[in-house]
Amino acid sequence: MAMFEQMRANVGKLLKGIDRYNPENLATLERYVETQAKENAYDLEANLAVLKLYQFNPAFFQTTVTAQILLKALTNLPHTDFTLCKCMIDQAHQEERPIRQILYLGDLLETCHFQAFWQALDENMDLLEGITGFEDSVRKFICHVVGITYQHIDRWLLAEMLGDLTDSQLKVWMSKYGWSADESGQIFICSQEESIKPKNIVEKIDFDSEWCLKASGCGAKEMPFNRPRLGPPGTWVVTFWSGAKRFASARLHGPAFQASLLREGWGGVFPWDTPGLGRALQGVSAPLLVAGALFCWPSVLGGSASSGVG
Repeated sequence: MAMFEQMRANVGKLLKGIDRYNPENLATLERYVETQAKENAYDLEANLAVLKLYQFNPAFFQTTVTAQILLKALTNLPHTDFTLCKCMIDQAHQEERPIRQILYLGDLLETCHFQAFWQALDENMDLLEGITGFEDSVRKFICHVVGITYQHIDRWLLAEMLGDLTDSQLKVWMSKYGWSADESGQIFICSQEESIKPKNIVEKIDFDSEWCLKASGCGAKEMPFNRPRLGPPGTWVVTFWSGAKRFASARLHGPAFQASLLREGWGGVFPWDTPGLGRALQGVSAPLLVAGALFCWPSVLGGSASSGVG
């Protein structure tokens, strides 16, 4: 691991700036990939840089190095590293051996055909030459899938999914993840009901937003603008609110809006100094204040409403 850390610092400098695409750095990056394989380390950014250089310089393509990159990406499942690397390999090279076999192994893992994966791996063990810790890394991924899928699982089935482990080997993995077995051969993984985390979705629409949507014709023709404790009939507040409801239901654009103003006899400035009006209208939205002003002012001038607040 000391060699990996030393190379990682040097490679990090190479990957900065335009040197990242300098084919003269390929030899250093390829040695870095081999070091990752031997020391069971991993650096996705550097591996992607190698594949990108192979894209830009097809003559420099190395099948062995590409295979090592793909195998290291498999060790980082369930992350999407394997898919990223696969998409950067030319289709013609994907048909070459051993890349074709590795892609097949990746498909089996991603589709959770674990027994078929181990069988296919046994037939291609030469692929793992120089790759340290590959099998255990895959078993970690399988345990992750089992942990989020099962509540109980047969002991024999789990042993097969992990590569036909012996009882002693299986106990090591069970201990690592805190799984327990009963006398009937069932292994308790976890209660999936306890791991469910419900999420409450709260939709908050403020009064102004709803008023604007409805007034622009995006909703129902009439809105239930009913507010309690506005005072007895005939007061300023009730008259104001009645006008606001009619105004908010109108469409506030084009000729219809102008005609609405003329029809209601818009008369100028709203008497904001009406006694008690501020206290009575506390909490009323600004658009409705304007609405009430436009529609209530003519009726007030005509004396149809009281100027006091009950």
